[in-house]
Amino acid sequence: MVAASGNIVPQPTGSALLQPISQLLHTPLEQVNFVACQLVALLVAFWFRIYLNPSNAHPAVRHAFATFVGVYFAVFCFGWYSLHIFTLVLLCYCIMITASVSNVHRYSFIMAMGYLTLCQINRVYIFNYGILSTDFSGPLMIITQKITTLAFQLHDGFGRSFKVLSKDQQQYSIKKKPSFLEYLSYHLNFMSVLAGPCSNFQDYIAFIEGRHIQSKLLNSKGNGYTKLPNPSPNEVVIYKLCIAAASLAVFMTFTKAFPILYVVDETFMNTVPFLKRLGYFYIATQACKPKYYFAWTLADAVNNAAGYGFNGVDEKGKFRWDLISNLNIWNIETATSFKMYIDNWNIQTAAWLKRVCYDRAPKYRTGLTFILSGVWHGVYPGYYFTFVTAIPVMLAARAMRNNFRHYFTTSASWKFLYDIVTWTATQLAICYTVAPFVLLAAGPSVQLYKSLYFYLHIVCFLVLIILPTKPSGRAFSKGHGASEINHSEEKQYSAKHANNHMS
Repeated sequence: MVAASGNIVPQPTGSALLQPISQLLHTPLEQVNFVACQLVALLVAFWFRIYLNPSNAHPAVRHAFATFVGVYFAVFCFGWYSLHIFTLVLLCYCIMITASVSNVHRYSFIMAMGYLTLCQINRVYIFNYGILSTDFSGPLMIITQKITTLAFQLHDGFGRSFKVLSKDQQQYSIKKKPSFLEYLSYHLNFMSVLAGPCSNFQDYIAFIEGRHIQSKLLNSKGNGYTKLPNPSPNEVVIYKLCIAAASLAVFMTFTKAFPILYVVDETFMNTVPFLKRLGYFYIATQACKPKYYFAWTLADAVNNAAGYGFNGVDEKGKFRWDLISNLNIWNIETATSFKMYIDNWNIQTAAWLKRVCYDRAPKYRTGLTFILSGVWHGVYPGYYFTFVTAIPVMLAARAMRNNFRHYFTTSASWKFLYDIVTWTATQLAICYTVAPFVLLAAGPSVQLYKSLYFYLHIVCFLVLIILPTKPSGRAFSKGHGASEINHSEEKQYSAKHANNHMS
């Protein structure tokens, strides 16, 4: 079909079985298929954990079943587009078994990122802007993360000295190339093929072979765990399903009531006072988040229901099921700093960027990580507006914290006031920064920033010009080292700065 603009309007290629439900709910078929497959995956995951647990089924059977169901879900949701997913996996498997250990990571990275980029260019410049997030490029992005993660960890295990590896690289380096079935299962298993998240190959194999939970229990120091029955994930799965259901309800109501595109409406920009526009802008941007909360929390629940995602025992003796969680909603909504917000959003993508780029780049680490994050997300100009804007915002937020925070830690009341102010500033800064990511195109992004008088750009550049970038000795003394600790933490986790806020 051809749109009035002359562009080709993409038609759904997945199964039309649920078309009546799509029409009843007035919801695109792609979204209905996605949610239906994830709900079926949840039921399959419970069955998988109970009846195909490692004590009853050989690892090969578990691998084969997880792969078969995952392939079916991909075909059901994306039809012939799923061939792109399967093609990339097969091409990179060929690279893995034929390339030398010194080059396997390079060839795999070039192939995966190149194929993903070509698909994204095709999606943007042949089809209309704003194709639904459930199209095949979403799973292809997760597959790209897995392919490159595995390739770099193979390179660490075979091509580098153990002594030169970081602690994380030592832990996840791979000493044996995966079999064809293991490779397919890791990339195409039903738990993560549609919405991720990316996880380490070593963790996934330990889960399939039944070593996953016990190894985490044994590594929980000071809790007295040796050999115990595997803890049940049922309670945490129910909790995450409630969060996902609430997020979906908010998305279906709140989001439709506050469309983000209204912020660039000519009448709205020309007639509504600045503060009211800023208030609507904040609400509309907040309304975009529940769909990510829903998709990521449901995906996490599916993995947990299958028994995957256990992460040991916390300091209170409670079982943790957050090994592959992608977000922490409470920390996001209560964030009092730019860094705290992005550290708790799209966590697994941030970990991937750190492992394949930031930790390995010889120099210009932060810049290269930003570039990789941008290319991975796609070719919409709005993505790069967000990345470029995030740099001065991040630096200004650090400068403000280093220069002023110590004045407000002398009493609980002053600290409370500081938290209120920084929470407000953080939420407005995030909305301002991520808006182009949602708007996608360059024109509306510039139009929005122009209507807001580029206020945050101007404030951030003034802060960077006026304030010293490093805390004074007096500030350090009053802050009991808080500024230095914060700077160290920022440097340690700066790869997360490139984690786009609406991936």
